[in-house]
Amino acid sequence: MKSFNSLSILILLLMVSCKEDTKKQEATASVQGTEEQSIVEFKTVEDAKLASGKLLRVVDFPSEYIKPRPVDVWLPEDYSEDKKYSVLYMHDGQMLFDSTTTWNKQEWKVDEWASSLMSEGKTKDFIVVAIYNIADIRWQDLFPQKAFDSYLDKETRERLLAEAVNGNQNTELYGDNYLKFIVEELKPTIDSKYSVYKDKEHTFVMGSSMGGLMSIYAVSEYPEVFGGAACISTHWVGAAPREDNPLPDAIFKYMEADLPQAGQHKLYFDYGNKTLDEHYPQYAPRVDAILKQKGYTEDNAKNLFFEGTDHSENSWNARLDVPLIFLLGNN
Repeated sequence: MKSFNSLSILILLLMVSCKEDTKKQEATASVQGTEEQSIVEFKTVEDAKLASGKLLRVVDFPSEYIKPRPVDVWLPEDYSEDKKYSVLYMHDGQMLFDSTTTWNKQEWKVDEWASSLMSEGKTKDFIVVAIYNIADIRWQDLFPQKAFDSYLDKETRERLLAEAVNGNQNTELYGDNYLKFIVEELKPTIDSKYSVYKDKEHTFVMGSSMGGLMSIYAVSEYPEVFGGAACISTHWVGAAPREDNPLPDAIFKYMEADLPQAGQHKLYFDYGNKTLDEHYPQYAPRVDAILKQKGYTEDNAKNLFFEGTDHSENSWNARLDVPLIFLLGNN
């Protein structure tokens, strides 16, 4: 009996010790996370050509998941710590605000539209977090990784990867890590540094082309984080357009399996029919069918056609009010 009691006491002590060690590890991890967030400093971009608001930037946002790159935060003109803001995460961040710095001298005019819509009371107050792309690995960052890994056979994956990366020796996909970067590194930093709502009802994601694919992937992989996505001129062909292309079917099969059921999210898609957009109208019925299968209606999902529009920032900025009001509207 004594030996039993001694053994019981020893086990109890070990359990308490393990719990204490776990608490210490969690506390250490929490401190480390806080320290990492605190060393990230957004600095005002003094020479940014904006219509309104303020642009701040981290030149190389540190990450354990993806290659560091610039991240911008746009704040509206009357930004105040005394109120809370929704957050819109956007891909291809270098193309959003200032056409004098973009490769094609076009921009999304995010600051113009956001300022106008907020001042008119058509949308909630929000800030924009703009994640830059790295041209050489943009496709690898933004392709929905599980669609590629789970719905294509090995031979097809290897062949398509070799073609897509244009002779680059690195044939990895980074889509899952790109999302981990946003959810585990970037969002906690934004939540700690700015006066924003942290719940999914006030957190959205938007992008065009490959950024459209990544936006719907973000909602599908992290439905508890993102309350909605706007996918502009979504690049359903997946890579360069080609005959007998297996990528669209892989993407749609992924969506059929993993897109969240209707009820707690807003999903916006659109497309034109000029330049690269000419390849997208054929896929609209498949998108509509998936949305219907998941229970979405006109109230919480859109798939809109813009006749005569092409695949460019000028086309997207001309209709940017539509997805912004749909996601962030005061209704």
